[in-house]
Amino acid sequence: MNVTIDQSSGFCWGVVRTIEIAEQELGNSKKLFSLGQIIHNPVEIERLSEKGLQTISHNDLENIKDGKILIRAHGEPPSTFKKASELGLEIIDATCPVVTKVQERIRKFYDKDFQVVIFGKKDHAEVIGLVGYTSGTAIVIKSVEEIEKINLNKKTVLFSQTTMDKESFYAIRDAIKAKIKADFEVGTFEEIAADFHAKDTICGQVSGRDKKLREFSRNNEIVIFVAGKMSSNGKVLYSIAKDENPKTYFIENENELQADWFKNIDRVGITGATSTPQWLMERVKKFIEEKKFNNTILIN
Repeated sequence: MNVTIDQSSGFCWGVVRTIEIAEQELGNSKKLFSLGQIIHNPVEIERLSEKGLQTISHNDLENIKDGKILIRAHGEPPSTFKKASELGLEIIDATCPVVTKVQERIRKFYDKDFQVVIFGKKDHAEVIGLVGYTSGTAIVIKSVEEIEKINLNKKTVLFSQTTMDKESFYAIRDAIKAKIKADFEVGTFEEIAADFHAKDTICGQVSGRDKKLREFSRNNEIVIFVAGKMSSNGKVLYSIAKDENPKTYFIENENELQADWFKNIDRVGITGATSTPQWLMERVKKFIEEKKFNNTILIN
């Protein structure tokens, strides 16, 4: 059995940066607290917790007396930084620079009285942070069907959570344009559309994986997709792999592998989300090879 790891998978550079900042601070500080899970991967969280990283919630901030607060790659709304300052807490800002740029762009449009619409998941940490840059007024949608929430009598700008898929983003953009054209009876389409702007803020490293992932999935008989079940990016990439290869299986760690998946299989591909560490995929690969998946059974 040939087991191959997707060379395009694993941590994106924003996550690499956040992990490096955390490890550096853990080496210098007695206490480091991550505000929310540093990454949506339970195995990596466990590794960092063994180094001393503690995960806390916003409700815990008032109880922190000693130590530093790490802002994870997803970012936080301005209110979090204000609260930490009022409590006298030291912040280590590890927000992904791509997310920081989106926050800044949203703030600029909001300051110009634009209605801000965000394509994303309203309960996702990144989106909560982005909405915070509009004083909580941004409209969050995740499908074309939800554009009815938007008041198109106002000048409007559409942004995206950085880990969403491009195809859906542009489908929403086109649907909004079509609705504008249909709703207004005066003026040309071009004049009306001047009040609507669509800003593709999907991370290039995430969207660029689409083509490579499809090719990788086609070239293997089965695909083992390794990611945390809470990973938004993982869900998107898994669906892409599954669409290309129906024999794609989602696992968080090697203990979830099932022998039946490997019956009469010669080529196995291992891939993962941008929050999946390379060492974990290596461990899954080693497990498959050492356990020697046979045609029908797993030999212990």
